[in-house]
Amino acid sequence: MKRINIYYWIATGLVLFFLLPGSVMNIMQTKDWLEVFEQLGYPSYLLPFLGAAKIAGCICIVLPNLRRLKEWAYAGLVFDIVGAIYSALMAGPFDPRLLFMILPLSAIFASYFLWHKKIS
Repeated sequence: MKRINIYYWIATGLVLFFLLPGSVMNIMQTKDWLEVFEQLGYPSYLLPFLGAAKIAGCICIVLPNLRRLKEWAYAGLVFDIVGAIYSALMAGPFDPRLLFMILPLSAIFASYFLWHKKIS
């Protein structure tokens, strides 16, 4: 059980490592993110909302005893990553940098799987 707990916190730490910096930049509406949203055809007012939603999701997966909220948070984070991949693919030709998105997605799945192992 101790091993699963250690692996869970490593995976969850990776989720935070991948998602929190971008979330803060979304809220701040940095120039880079504004350009990305312009290329994708999305309005810039979505940036702070998405950033705040990702931060809220990250907080939920770290806090204990929030089972139902944690399920929703994991789902929301997966939807965010999958939606970003889909948007990038539909907006232009395939960019090999999109393969990097497998890392945060894998970290989310690993954290979710290990969380279920931990609570059962």
